[in-house]
Amino acid sequence: MKQAQLKIDRDKKLSRVSKNIYGHFSEHLGRCIYDGIYVGEDSNIKNKNGMRSDVVDALKEIGTPVLRWPGGCFADEYHWRDGIGEKSKRRKMINTNWGGTVEDNSFGTHEFFELCEQIGCEPYIAGNMGSGTVREMSEWIEYMTFDGESDLANLRRQNGRDKAWKLKYFGIDNESWGCGGSMSPEYYSDVYRQYQSFCKNLSGNQLYKVACGPNADDYNWTDKIMSRLDPNWHLNAISLHYYTIPTGDWGKKGSATEFSDAEYY
Repeated sequence: MKQAQLKIDRDKKLSRVSKNIYGHFSEHLGRCIYDGIYVGEDSNIKNKNGMRSDVVDALKEIGTPVLRWPGGCFADEYHWRDGIGEKSKRRKMINTNWGGTVEDNSFGTHEFFELCEQIGCEPYIAGNMGSGTVREMSEWIEYMTFDGESDLANLRRQNGRDKAWKLKYFGIDNESWGCGGSMSPEYYSDVYRQYQSFCKNLSGNQLYKVACGPNADDYNWTDKIMSRLDPNWHLNAISLHYYTIPTGDWGKKGSATEFSDAEYY
């Protein structure tokens, strides 16, 4: 009887795992942004243009491929014009999603792109469809990506950035079934089609439009979204939101910093 042999060829690769699976998101939640990532230019903590050097170095070391901002639930109450211009004159707002803290908006669009440039990662912007308008979203994209002559492009220049940024990933809303507006999949699909129509590709910048996907195993949401939105025209991807709670109970989430190996896995 001939003996079977198994040969493992480590050099033969059948597929590649997308690096973006290991992306991160930065939300105005707790001390993630203020004190965590951003301390301001005048801080005693070592920083470059306000970004904490130790945090940037850590994110560079783990090879962060893509970073999403401003949320999360915070994205659907964030209005981008509040976070540009002279920092002392920026509008203060209440973060109603996370503790009712007052945000001074000293970390805004310019600061986020500065952070991504320091890390060397792709920026991922989450647009506000929950409490924002079509015009607001459209103008934010123009402000960020248009390299020609327009009031918004010139406003960006006035605020210190001459050349337009390259922005690939753009989320059109976040958790639309929850904090992003408590929408049904049918309603979200219709509103999404409207908003994405005005998310234009400007100055050679090509947007990769991300629609709000389901909450965990809500297959009805996924089915409705996929049947009502055309991937050839309306979207490039959907985002899946899945949370693992060690206790199994949203009311008892457990500690964010103290957990066993079993709970981690």
